[in-house]
Amino acid sequence: MSREQRGPNDKLGAVLALAGISNAGLARRVNDLGAQRGLTLRYDKTSVARWVSKGMVPQGAAPHLIAAAIGQKLGRPVPLHEIGLADADPAPEVGLAFPRDVGQAVRSATELYRLDLAGRRAGTGGIWQSLAGSFAVSAYATPASRWLITPADSSVAREAYSSEGSGAPLKVGHSDVQKLREAAEDARRWDSKYGGGDWRSSMVPECLRVEAAPLLLGSYSDEVGRALFGASAELTRLAGWMAFDTGQQEAAQRYYIQALRLARAAADVPLGGYVLASMSLQATYRGFGDEGVDLAQAALERNRGLATARTMSFFRLVEARAHARAGDAHAAGAALKSAEGWLERAREGDNDPSWLGFYSYDRFAADAAECYRDLKAPRQVRRFTEQALSQPTEEFVRSHGLRLVVSAVAELESGNLDAACEQGVRAVEVAGRISSARTTEYVKDLLHRLEPYGDEPRVVELRERARPLLMAPA
Repeated sequence: MSREQRGPNDKLGAVLALAGISNAGLARRVNDLGAQRGLTLRYDKTSVARWVSKGMVPQGAAPHLIAAAIGQKLGRPVPLHEIGLADADPAPEVGLAFPRDVGQAVRSATELYRLDLAGRRAGTGGIWQSLAGSFAVSAYATPASRWLITPADSSVAREAYSSEGSGAPLKVGHSDVQKLREAAEDARRWDSKYGGGDWRSSMVPECLRVEAAPLLLGSYSDEVGRALFGASAELTRLAGWMAFDTGQQEAAQRYYIQALRLARAAADVPLGGYVLASMSLQATYRGFGDEGVDLAQAALERNRGLATARTMSFFRLVEARAHARAGDAHAAGAALKSAEGWLERAREGDNDPSWLGFYSYDRFAADAAECYRDLKAPRQVRRFTEQALSQPTEEFVRSHGLRLVVSAVAELESGNLDAACEQGVRAVEVAGRISSARTTEYVKDLLHRLEPYGDEPRVVELRERARPLLMAPA
């Protein structure tokens, strides 16, 4: 359905020309983006012609998908007013701002918390489509640069009063902050064991909305406020990581940006680096290797002389992942060597942050294997994967599944089809026990690589075992 504007939409026509997208091309892109979100759209070149020449405004999610489709081609976010669709259902750029002012930062974060990962406005029950399809790696440029320039706010003390008119201050104490930290710790364990889509993990956005938001809007001293911002940043980064793991890249991007802003308010530079490393991994996963390098190096630059050896090792490992995706074997090898050197310097008594508890040599080996997979060096992939798979799997089930797929790819590229299928079967079994779109994507990639051997009995068996996983709803 559409409704009519007055006259042609010259803005949309001009931006389409700038992006070099035909009417048929835009229709195809919008339909594809809708399908990724469970929407059945049947727009064609005639639909687009009506939008441009007659000023028709498509209803529902379509205006936001149009903006997203054009934004993907231009490589930057495209607001609705730029394409003459500002009169469509409002779609505020929730979560993309990185305010300089602490008060504005609180408002920006708490506004995002009012949304859940499915894109619904809390308390309305209707689908809120403004997050649909609008991931743009360029949106990380301003947050990263502002954090590099000023990684800590001067003061975060806040005085607030009850909205009920009693005048009583809403005091926040260390015990309130501790509850958020405990929630973050529980969520980290569930996420590693069951995947970002597990119902327990999905409680993190609810915790942010119900628990963290009222505290951030409360009254606190500078000391308590720093701790509160740090705990909220950890939870917000976790929400982003879970969204990333379940394929909701747009939501993940917004959570990451707000997590970085909260880490700045907490004056926690290592935590800010960790958020940047998460941004880097997302950019790398999405195919933006160069931008992934920039984000990882931003994390490293501000943490020199501040972060522990284990933390610096992880940041260098993330940088290596980005270099490998960008195809720079020399830079990736140097970053891996540095990451391993930092890890060798780590000691039991180091004051490592709690959020780094997952990182040990087996995680280093797993990511090194993925670097060499991207660089098409199967011998190195096999060497590091064997080390990564030698560790217990009870706590990090998803990671184990990903490692099995990487191992299968290495075996296949080494010409060992039987071993590749054997590892693939094990990976499918693990993937079936967790809720992780990322793990499913790894399995799909393996099956794609096996297509030339599609008639082989072991490949047929693997494909059949994977069918329920691939047919499961996202």
